[in-house]
Amino acid sequence: MATSLQSSYQHCHRLARARARNFYYGFWLLPRPRRDAFCAVYSFMRYCDDVADGQFATAEKVARLREWHDVLDRALAGDYNDNRILPAFHDAVQRYQIPAEYFHELIAGTEMDLTVRSYRTFEELYQYCYRVASVVGLCSLHMFGFLDPKAKLLAERCGIAFQLTNILRDVPEDAAAGRIYVPLEDLEKFGYTPEQLVAGVRNQAYRQLMRNEIARARAYYEEAAPLIEMVEPESRPALWTLVSIYRRVLRVIEQGVEQEVEQGVAHAARQGREAGGTESAANPDYQPASISDMEKMVLVFRAAMMRLQL
Repeated sequence: MATSLQSSYQHCHRLARARARNFYYGFWLLPRPRRDAFCAVYSFMRYCDDVADGQFATAEKVARLREWHDVLDRALAGDYNDNRILPAFHDAVQRYQIPAEYFHELIAGTEMDLTVRSYRTFEELYQYCYRVASVVGLCSLHMFGFLDPKAKLLAERCGIAFQLTNILRDVPEDAAAGRIYVPLEDLEKFGYTPEQLVAGVRNQAYRQLMRNEIARARAYYEEAAPLIEMVEPESRPALWTLVSIYRRVLRVIEQGVEQEVEQGVAHAARQGREAGGTESAANPDYQPASISDMEKMVLVFRAAMMRLQL
């Protein structure tokens, strides 16, 4: 039985509510038509992440993503094949005139995640970030609504800032899985090796490296700051909330790096006194940087007050 448009949107809402984490806090603040569209587009994108994070072999994951390319093209031609996401997704793409190329880029970026284990330069990393995050920002821009064409570049930069934040949040977890997203040229610049990163060494070189990466992410946030005033007024509180959440996560990461290094240096000093040790691994109980749901709700409340004042 074909899925009705209404039931498709309802299904996408359930998926977004269950899985969207930070983004769903921003969705709450949008008028219903825009919120519906965000949930539908998110649900399409979520499938890519689910494939990448699944338990299949890499070859099977790549095959599924390439099949999703074909599913995308058929969906945009009106062939949904009883998929519960696609009617709402197609409606949202048409309603907000989102270019199909953004979704193809996203799928290509997800495939990069399966086959590329490290990036030599920031330019190489930028391409990855563009594909998995900037295109999300560009899709969002269409759903937010905008008039100034300069908003597109700022949406791209905002996506880069978000993805750099994600990368810095997950440095230990990714290193343990054999992935190093921090550019290798940056590790060399600060005298910190990939082997040290995988081992969780927290020394002064690590501190300087991470300070550099955090400063780069913060610079992209600053460049993208005018974007909030370029989207439709009714969408500004949602975008402000998303940016505020991610910027706060970056601050938590920064605080965590300083604490980790201080603990690591102190522990290394103790080891040095006891057995000639010079380095220390990170805390084995490490948890990725995040902010609490309560903090997010406070930001949502502040944004809701902004909306009432528009």
